[in-house]
Amino acid sequence: MREAHVYCEIHPATRGTDLRFIKQFDPKAIILSGGPNSVFDPGAPTADPKLLELGTPILAICYGMQLVAHLAGGKVTPSAQREYGRADITVRDATGLFAGFEPQGCVTVWASHGDRIEQPPPRFR
Repeated sequence: MREAHVYCEIHPATRGTDLRFIKQFDPKAIILSGGPNSVFDPGAPTADPKLLELGTPILAICYGMQLVAHLAGGKVTPSAQREYGRADITVRDATGLFAGFEPQGCVTVWASHGDRIEQPPPRFR
């Protein structure tokens, strides 16, 4: 984000998911990053589900995406084995967050997780 000259602040999960803490900044967007945890781990970083009701765009990456799916009522399950390393994703809809990507273009990403989203939450795709 900073390389794109976008002002951003990085906060630890211990503070960054507290609604009062977040609201004081009136953020334009929120990024929930990846991490080594499973949403099922005792003491794993979590968030107040009301975070999803703020109306603020959220980019949730890896663990962040699994956490959002879990909080919003999707089905997150442990994978039979961890995914670790390079992976390719296809941008199906090059609009909104993905504006500027080639439609149906392939993007190489880094994957490191042990859970998977078996079914997205209602109203998610």
